[in-house]
Amino acid sequence: MTPQTVPDAVFHTRVRNPALEGDNPFEWQALTSEDVFAGKRVVLFALPGAFTPACSDSHLPGYERLHDALLAEGVDAVRCLAVNDAFVLYQWGKAQGIEKVGMLPDGNAEFTRKMGMLVDRSGQGMGMRSWRYSMLVEDRRIVQLFAEPGYCDNPPGVPLERSSAEVMLDYLKSRNG
Repeated sequence: MTPQTVPDAVFHTRVRNPALEGDNPFEWQALTSEDVFAGKRVVLFALPGAFTPACSDSHLPGYERLHDALLAEGVDAVRCLAVNDAFVLYQWGKAQGIEKVGMLPDGNAEFTRKMGMLVDRSGQGMGMRSWRYSMLVEDRRIVQLFAEPGYCDNPPGVPLERSSAEVMLDYLKSRNG
């Protein structure tokens, strides 16, 4: 069952440190749910994984394309969550030309598990992954959640109908009147 507020979790991210030299000027930064959501209006969308077809062709690019329109509706940040590590999410964002959407690695699946959105995709060799969903969070409170239908382990695929950027934008526009 999905909680009413976002669960406490730690996200292990990598951030650029200009003081570091060499080919890898990044260092670890642990972000908590408090850091990501407290006092903010955040659109978070979660997807099965980096470099997967629907995630790369539609889901992530849609949120990047509509990022400014979402912010115009009063959103402070747009975050993409996947059960992938920080290195993979960074390279995927770079490969996709993502400049606006914040990538949020849930490499240990802590947040996803506590959200009740962790599914087994071992039938496709993917291990444990997030179900596809999006949500509007205001100061850690889940205001609206759009989960894709058919939640189950080892689905043949995960639809992209309810959690798209267009659905979220329409919801925000209707809410803001």
